[in-house]
Amino acid sequence: MMLLSLYQRVAALLSLAILAIGAGFIWSWFRLRDILADYPDQLMDSQDWRLWAGGLLIAWALLGRIPVSLLLGEPGDDGDRLRRLPGEMVETQDGARLHVERTGPVDAPVLIFVHGWGLEAGVWWEARQMLSDRYQVVTYDLAGLGKSKPYRDRRYSLDRFADDLMTLVSEACPRKVVLVGHSIGGMTVQTFCRRYPETLGRQVVGVVLENTTHTDPLLTTALGEGLQSLEPIIKPLTKLDIPLQPLAWLMNWQSYLSGATHLAMRFGGFGTTPTKAQLEQVARAVTRNAPAVQARGNLAMMDWDVTADLPEMRIPALVFLGGADLVTVAQAGETIVRRMPQARPVHVRDAGHLGPLELAHEYNTAIARFADEVFTRGARSADSVQGREPYKPQAGENALSFPAVPGTWPG
Repeated sequence: MMLLSLYQRVAALLSLAILAIGAGFIWSWFRLRDILADYPDQLMDSQDWRLWAGGLLIAWALLGRIPVSLLLGEPGDDGDRLRRLPGEMVETQDGARLHVERTGPVDAPVLIFVHGWGLEAGVWWEARQMLSDRYQVVTYDLAGLGKSKPYRDRRYSLDRFADDLMTLVSEACPRKVVLVGHSIGGMTVQTFCRRYPETLGRQVVGVVLENTTHTDPLLTTALGEGLQSLEPIIKPLTKLDIPLQPLAWLMNWQSYLSGATHLAMRFGGFGTTPTKAQLEQVARAVTRNAPAVQARGNLAMMDWDVTADLPEMRIPALVFLGGADLVTVAQAGETIVRRMPQARPVHVRDAGHLGPLELAHEYNTAIARFADEVFTRGARSADSVQGREPYKPQAGENALSFPAVPGTWPG
């Protein structure tokens, strides 16, 4: 999500420029009224366009999200996604308090979902709807985002995110777990595999990596080397969000009200047309979440890499690659697939970086098949829940088959 943060900041600056230009037109109109007070009224009337133009620009800067949302989003029946579940607070070893939401049978195997940076657990709305009748679906807000509280010392790293995830994996014991991570969530899952290899193939029986990378995200965007060369500039500018958080927050909210944030999320994050509720959820999350927290997380990502560790992550892995993803190009996922011994790709041609939202059915159907395959035979069978028939792939869908590997695969 780091590239989306940059898009958001550019959008915020453009939105402020619109507000400033509008204010400038109105100010010039008042100045001309004083200057031309002794001249015929017709001369002043010819300058009324300044007042109208300024008023329209200011109105757009404060209310633009309404028409922008109507134009960029399509109707959907997912309005409930904007309502958060009550959840519970779970304290981690580093002092963060995580807001955790659980749905599904309490005795079923567990899917733990880790969202992308700047977002919150509500983005897994479709996953809960599709999967919680057969598994227990656990979603949570990363430390400092959504309803979760930050670390006491305000220090952020992927290792800490992985340790937080281990807290939830331990809570699920003795039930088996599949970890699902999107973007920084996928980076967190990979870091978990590096830090806790003893859990792999035992309690954690599979991982799902969605639109994620194996290294500094600036190196695996559609902007490629151009953005990488700007890292010495991007890092100091990102750090400024920490002491200047109140100003950054005001900029973000003004950008949200104008609809500029919605534009940045639509064209930077989605490969297809999202629903209005999906677009609003993403734009609202990146605006509400504290700029200082988002900056610390972005800085942590720039110093992260697990490329050399991938061959040691010997666990069944499903890797989603978005064909229209500008934030994390498909080549990053292909590298993960080549280096992880038991990884298999799922190519989703039209998916942008927010593919798990916009093409949720395709993502979650593949996750369900994968989970059915890797959970132990002694766990609650997905096919026995509510009389379900075993899933049969439809024409054109990815066919996934994972051979048993002694000592690694369950069953």
